Amino acid sequence: MLHQQIKDEIKIAMKAKDSVKLAVVRGLSSALTNELVAKSRKPDELLNDEETLTVIKRAARQRQDSIEQFKAGGRDDLVANETAEMVILQTYLPAQMSREEIIKIAETKKTELKVTDKTKAGILIGAIIKASGGTADGAVVKEVVDNLF
Repeated sequence: MLHQQIKDEIKIAMKAKDSVKLAVVRGLSSALTNELVAKSRKPDELLNDEETLTVIKRAARQRQDSIEQFKAGGRDDLVANETAEMVILQTYLPAQMSREEIIKIAETKKTELKVTDKTKAGILIGAIIKASGGTADGAVVKEVVDNLF
């Protein structure tokens, strides 16, 4: 399971003296424990892979937001650190769907759901994300759907 793998990575990063990776996996481990507590489960239990991926995606989104903020503030030193952490987080995430694959799914779902205008764009976006199994980036899906109309 992915949750157990992340816990094991802490020991590996400590032995390798990889401080950046250690900080990332410790942060992830903490976020996973917080998620367990929020779901009224024991902190020593393990999340399933789907729940774990949700937490990792949230952490990756936070890093992406931080990178944008630091770039706007001219803090290149912090941008480099956040980017390094983002690379480590992405190793745990499944590969994202390409724009072309999303367009194919969008066109199929548009016909399938008989969506003719933007009023049902939210339903279409949800169907595309569900069909992609969560490997499609929501921002790209929204952009593709907007271009369909």
